[in-house]
Parts: sequence; C-alpha cells; structure tokens
Amino acid sequence: MTPELVLVVPCYNEAARLDPEAFLHCVSTHPGMQLVLVNDGSVDGTAKILDRIRGAAPASVTIVREPINRGKAEAVRAGMLAALSRHPRVIAFFDADLSTPLQAVDDFLAVLRTRPAVELVLGSRVMLMGRDIRRRPSRHYLGRVFATAVSHALDLPVYDTQCGAKMLRVNAATASLFDQPFRSRWVFDVELIARYLRLPAATGEPTRRDRIYELVLPAWHDRPGSKLRWFDFPRAMIDLGHIWRERRAHDPTTQHSRISEDVSRARSARAATFRQLRPHRTVRPGAGSTQ
Repeated sequence: MTPELVLVVPCYNEAARLDPEAFLHCVSTHPGMQLVLVNDGSVDGTAKILDRIRGAAPASVTIVREPINRGKAEAVRAGMLAALSRHPRVIAFFDADLSTPLQAVDDFLAVLRTRPAVELVLGSRVMLMGRDIRRRPSRHYLGRVFATAVSHALDLPVYDTQCGAKMLRVNAATASLFDQPFRSRWVFDVELIARYLRLPAATGEPTRRDRIYELVLPAWHDRPGSKLRWFDFPRAMIDLGHIWRERRAHDPTTQHSRISEDVSRARSARAATFRQLRPHRTVRPGAGSTQ
C-alpha cells in the first residue's frame, strides 16, 4: 500500500536522546505513515536502539545505514531518497531528539490538506502566547541574526529556516530537490529552499515563493546534546554567502540587469570608437565669423 507520509529521521550518536516509544506510538496511531531512520555512522548505541524500533514495527520502519558520518545534510538526503522510492504523497524530516514533538505531524498534514497550492511547509519556532517554545537565549538571538541574513540571501520574508521539521508534497519537481548532494552540512535547509525557489512554475500557476508555508509550531523544546557548536556559526555564514551568490547567478532579474549593463557598455564602446574614427574638421588660420 502506498503510504500517505514517510517521515525521515537523521540520527548521529543519538542513543541518549532517542525515544523509541514516541516513534512506535506515532506509527501505531498513523496507519498511513512510515518511518525511515538514518544511522549516519553512529559510534554509540544508536544502531541497537534503531534496530529495536524496527523490530517492534517492521512493516512501518526502515533503517538506512551509512558506514561513515556524512553530516546531517547527506543523512537527510539519503533518507529522502529512500522515502521517495516508496512513492508516498508526502515526505518530511524531523530531528531525532524530537524537539519538535511528533504530534506536530498532524498540524503539518493539515496545512497540505487545506492549502492545495502549498508544497513546502516549514516548522517555525515563534514565541507567542499559547505556544510552548523553549529555546536558550543565546541560540534564539544568534538564530534571529542568521534568519535576517537568510531573508536577504533568499530575498524571502522567512522567519525560521533552521527548525529541524519540514514537510513536502511529493511530485516530480519536489522529488528533484534531492537529486544532487547538498553543499552545506548545517545550512542545507536554506539550500533546500533556494533549490525550491529555482524550480520553474508553469504559466498560470502560483509562484514558488507562494507555495511555501511557515507553520508556527505549538511546541518546541531545546534538547541538550545538540551537535551544533559556536564555531559552526561562521561556517554557516560562509555557506550562506555561497547560496546568495548562486541565487544571484540564477535570478532572472539579475541576469536581465547584467545584460542591460553589457549592452550599455557595448554601445558606449561603439560610440567611443566612432568618435575616434570620425575625421576632424581643420580650421584655417584667420578663418572665423564675419563682423
């Protein structure tokens, strides 16, 4: 049976943070859902825990085993390719520590059901009344700085690209987003959005930016044990610069501006050449106007 949703969970040394019961409860209460758990070269007890989850629900759980650690970006991509091979209607990825609770799966699915034009749903951690968002202040403020830079790099009013919960409606275009490896290990989320924005849209269809939806999460809890370190922030900014330059290279308005500048320079060069080749008029001594 074709699953409605395949959820990918990248795992690297997550033995202390995995919650097998939460995953098993989720698949038992969502018959149309399957899990793809990616062991990204873990060297702790992650493999045993993943095997235990699969053993309890073999029809609903698949394990992708990477022999060495390739980073979160490639772990997610490997999981997404495995998910797409099952031909689901929807694919998603959540962080292994479940900082975004699995109950949010229903909120993501509701967006796709009620908004047929939306293809990409981004989880967004916004501290609002009635929301249970718990983030360390340092990560929150660094995140706001980075989010502002991302908005400029993508030319997109996005609030939160780095939340580890995203869902996509599957079609030929969205499936192609995972064909090539990601350049960045940590800000591949931004690279994924940039790839999506570059996908062509047929005449009469909504623009790609109008098919992205940010879902304010009802709950998100910062879990100890994050693999992100302070020195990853400068690296992320460098990767973001590469993404910005690539977007500019593919931006039709930028290309049109470059063409206009090239045409203008060519016209100026031709005019200068014509002035140099035009014969000069010689004025004879004593020649002038008659009084």
